[in-house]
Amino acid sequence: MITFNNVSKKYGDNEVVREASFKINPGEFVSLVGKSGAGKSTLIKMLIGEERPSKGRIIFGQYEVNKLNDKELPELRRHMGIIFQDFRLLPKKTAHENVVFAMEVAGRPQREIEEVTPQVLDLVGLGTKTQNFIHELSGGERQRVAIARAMVNHPDVIIADEPTGNLDPINTWGIINLLMKINELGTTVILATHNKEIVNQLEHRVISMEDGKIIRDEEKGKYILV
Repeated sequence: MITFNNVSKKYGDNEVVREASFKINPGEFVSLVGKSGAGKSTLIKMLIGEERPSKGRIIFGQYEVNKLNDKELPELRRHMGIIFQDFRLLPKKTAHENVVFAMEVAGRPQREIEEVTPQVLDLVGLGTKTQNFIHELSGGERQRVAIARAMVNHPDVIIADEPTGNLDPINTWGIINLLMKINELGTTVILATHNKEIVNQLEHRVISMEDGKIIRDEEKGKYILV
């Protein structure tokens, strides 16, 4: 599904990703780990087309991401559900309206929107808070809205960039369990994190980064950084 072939990214003289090469197959759950500044977020930004690689190729399904222009990127992103540490929700809308908006942008018919939105919010445990505005929700609940929004259009992959970075341990595991459930339903999940405990308990594939380089890629890996 996803191939990085000798991908590097420079900002001026600073090379933040160096010759990254790996493949991710459909249905995998992959943890991308490393300390802050290791290059994880830059790797993800290149995958979703938010940044362009300085060299190398990035393949996502039928798309060569590094060659897409700005008009073609929205089509690529319809195949992706993206979850950020800072939620990036619409503050003046309710939980329900945030999910509806994501479906409207994707051009879903109104009948489908009305049917699917409550189902997805119920799946992430927010069935009783659909009409709450974002400021009325806790951090964990906001991240659940973000997950509902990310998964509502049935993406091929969920990309979660430090989704638990602002959460307490209880809410953290609630979010991780949700991502595992989504993966069990067949969606590929890429989790960028520097939370050692999460990675070691998941026992899934781990790609480790340090100073912009991939230093380890292991099935059922552990968080091992020197």
